Amino acid sequence: MSEERNRNRNRAQESDSWTGLILRVILSAIVLSIAAFLTPGFSIQGIWSVLMAAVVISVADYLIQRFTGLDASPFGRGIVGFIIAAIVLYATQLLVPDMSVTFWGAVIGSLMIGIIDIIIPGKTV
Repeated sequence: MSEERNRNRNRAQESDSWTGLILRVILSAIVLSIAAFLTPGFSIQGIWSVLMAAVVISVADYLIQRFTGLDASPFGRGIVGFIIAAIVLYATQLLVPDMSVTFWGAVIGSLMIGIIDIIIPGKTV
């Protein structure tokens, strides 16, 4: 009986993690859209490109946290997190079609994402 309860609990945790991941990508896509709209030198065309950019940035953030222990969010680790977030944003354009970011667009976009991240609750980009 206890083994069955553990299996059910594990399934519920897996479902919650997938739901959380999907919500995080959607929230990240919204934040990226707002930042791209407000930031000169930063543009994303189309919903699929926005979603792809959100996935790429989320995966990059996960990998950076996993291997270096650094938080790649703009205000995650002070100036280091801000610089990493700008680099990730700039590098994402290499993998996402219909996305273009200038150097200064990445810097300002990272700042905008940090500000939006403060306003919108939850872990975003």
